[in-house]
Amino acid sequence: MATHFSLCLQIVIVFLCCTVCSADISCRNEAGEPVDWFVIYKLPRYKIGEVGSGVDYMYLDSSVRKWQMSKFTVNTSQGALGNTLNQLYMGKAYQSNSSVYALYNDAPPVLDYIQGYGHSKGVLLFDHSQGFWLLHSIPHFPWFPERGYLYPSSGKVNGQTALCVTYQYEQFLRIAKQLIYIYPRFYNCSVPAAFSANLPQLVQLCEGTKPSLAADKRVDQLFSIRGDKFVSFAKSEHFVDDIYTGWVAQVLDTDLLVETWQRQGHELPSNCSLPKHTMNTKRIQLPGSILFWSHYDHSKWCVSLAYEDQVTCLGDLNRERAQLWRGGGLVCSSNPLIYKAFRQIVDWYIGCGERHSR
Repeated sequence: MATHFSLCLQIVIVFLCCTVCSADISCRNEAGEPVDWFVIYKLPRYKIGEVGSGVDYMYLDSSVRKWQMSKFTVNTSQGALGNTLNQLYMGKAYQSNSSVYALYNDAPPVLDYIQGYGHSKGVLLFDHSQGFWLLHSIPHFPWFPERGYLYPSSGKVNGQTALCVTYQYEQFLRIAKQLIYIYPRFYNCSVPAAFSANLPQLVQLCEGTKPSLAADKRVDQLFSIRGDKFVSFAKSEHFVDDIYTGWVAQVLDTDLLVETWQRQGHELPSNCSLPKHTMNTKRIQLPGSILFWSHYDHSKWCVSLAYEDQVTCLGDLNRERAQLWRGGGLVCSSNPLIYKAFRQIVDWYIGCGERHSR
């Protein structure tokens, strides 16, 4: 009898532990399970030789290991984006005093556009234990918490990317210091009193106050909850240069292939004037012969030209002249799985004085 009771007690304890673990705030995969990180690539509507729905996407995380076409669409609350953001929406974390959240976007939903903010889009949600930082390229997204998950119709035409990483609480203190350089437009947020002493920068951003800066840019290392290293580059409006050419390529000591939204007449040309070069990607080919041009891709990412360098960055800024004067950032990884996924989809890029495939 005692043995049976002990066994039952152990089962209950294991069940409760698993319940607590699954309830932790984190990035969520396609099945709603916690993951260390994930990346999605929302496909553009206009692909070469094909017009699609504009809501299909490919998914990548450490267990999937390569791009997979999602069975979900980005305009439903199912899938990785919906599962992750529903911790804020359905869990009503936005009404809680035990967690911090912030939605930021230079082009927020419903509200009028205001100049002066960084060109940056993302979501923070965390408590005193852990949470996630979601960086993405989607204007007018996500919606206000009271409305729940909605994907904007304006986000269908162009390709988009999103990177979600799960971090322990201490890492968010570092992330907050990066965000003050970017100066994103926080359009909906909450920093309860229990967090405000440790996060004065987030309090200021939440109030719409522009914090003072010690420099014009800042770089810091971040570590995911499972120990993967990410490097955050954050530039202010006072660093008037292309973040890729003038800073990231030189610091990481690698030539970069850069994929950003390249509207005709706005893009900066490939630049080989410094020791490390940046070259514009012009055409992307995802698995399944999904081929599209950069001017239909609103994502912002880059990879090292040299395979041995294994650098991948995702972030905020386009390579265009107007954004030299904008705040923005990149989060870079040396994870070989992420690098392989992005490097192999570069189909055609413009080198210095010549054109190259892959």
